[in-house]
Amino acid sequence: MASHLEHHLALLNHLRGILVALGEAEQVLDDSHALFLERYDELLAELPRDPVSSQYLGQDLISQVFHRYPQIAHLVPRDLMWFFGGDCLHFMPDEEIALYQALDERRFEAEENDEPFDWNQEKQLLALPTDSSKH
Repeated sequence: MASHLEHHLALLNHLRGILVALGEAEQVLDDSHALFLERYDELLAELPRDPVSSQYLGQDLISQVFHRYPQIAHLVPRDLMWFFGGDCLHFMPDEEIALYQALDERRFEAEENDEPFDWNQEKQLLALPTDSSKH
């Protein structure tokens, strides 16, 4: 089972692939795209070393994706928006924020009790409507 941090690094790498493809498809109008990718790579390198101080860079870069590349905004993993928080939360509806808060609470509870926690599985459980009990 991947750790919480590894899960988000994998999502960041996934999003990086999308950003690179955008550049290759020449859907990027200015040469600052390369600089943006450099900063993105800094985040990928820094996050495993210092997750706490990387939060602000992460918030900044994820928010910039929305402003710079609106055509891929719908492809930004919601988990990343929640993980970095701050300005990223402006792009999430309240119901979604509530779901992630519940998810985090369950994760902390599991960690405190030394129980295994599968982020993706728990997310699916929480996203299910509560009235879908099968008879």
